[in-house]
Amino acid sequence: MKIRILVTLFILTVPAICHAETADRKSIEELLALTGAANMGQQVLAQMMPAIKQAMPRLPEAFWAEFEAEADVNELMNLIIPIYQKYLTKEDVVSLNKFYKSEIGQKMIKQQPMIMRETVEVSQAWGRAAGQRAMQNVQQKAAK
Repeated sequence: MKIRILVTLFILTVPAICHAETADRKSIEELLALTGAANMGQQVLAQMMPAIKQAMPRLPEAFWAEFEAEADVNELMNLIIPIYQKYLTKEDVVSLNKFYKSEIGQKMIKQQPMIMRETVEVSQAWGRAAGQRAMQNVQQKAAK
């Protein structure tokens, strides 16, 4: 009987202990604002629009004006916030917000675009070189 009670208590209490609290919308919005991710959708759209227009020259200008009016960043935020809630706990987001408010966090936010740009450049060069080596290897093996 005692074992049954202990097992039942264990089954009932372990999930409560292990369950981490979901991050609230306000703290995630703060994280997105601190990191600049809240403005990212609008910035990406503004940067991509000329290339998209060029790729689809048959669409009338009225379409693009309507598209920009329909591309509501708040709607995008409503889609993104649950993703953060899925992977980050309330404690995680509070810690991240604290970090990004710190001096080193602010430095990271400031330097991140340059780091990403250079990382993309290096990654592209690396991929090209690996592709060239692979092609040379295939050609050499085919020539034998």
